[in-house]
Amino acid sequence: MSRNGAPVVHVENGENLRVAVIAAEWHKKVMDGLVDGATRALRELGIDEPTLIRVPGSFELPVAAKVLAGRGYDAIVALGVVIRGGTPHFEYVCQGVTQGLVQVSTDTGIPVGFGVLTCDNEEQALDRAGLEGSNEDKGHEAVTAAVATALALQGRNDPQS
Repeated sequence: MSRNGAPVVHVENGENLRVAVIAAEWHKKVMDGLVDGATRALRELGIDEPTLIRVPGSFELPVAAKVLAGRGYDAIVALGVVIRGGTPHFEYVCQGVTQGLVQVSTDTGIPVGFGVLTCDNEEQALDRAGLEGSNEDKGHEAVTAAVATALALQGRNDPQS
């Protein structure tokens, strides 16, 4: 895994933003870590009452994001995990989820934080889930990116310094 070139994103204050987090149910341990990281990031940014919606799997994230984008949210965060198996299912799900979330964001102008892990195995997912011993916290990162983008679009924050 390479973190070379990753930006340092500074977010001053997300207070008064309406943020929704959509989380898939598959791979409970990984998802619990992603949701915890997202919730922690929201609290750190002054967003105390986010909406949390659970959907069955990652494939359902785009439709939920599309509906929530129409309900006046300033940012949406999509959390999920897809682990490669022995069939092409992995590629279809990953492609559909990614394209769907990009389409929601570009069609609506609402930032969608991409916290969908696409991993070869469960170890990789656990290493990115923000759990104790994980090297990364993708739930936290997805919130930070979505909120920084929402604030930048409102002229309230320069997402990089």
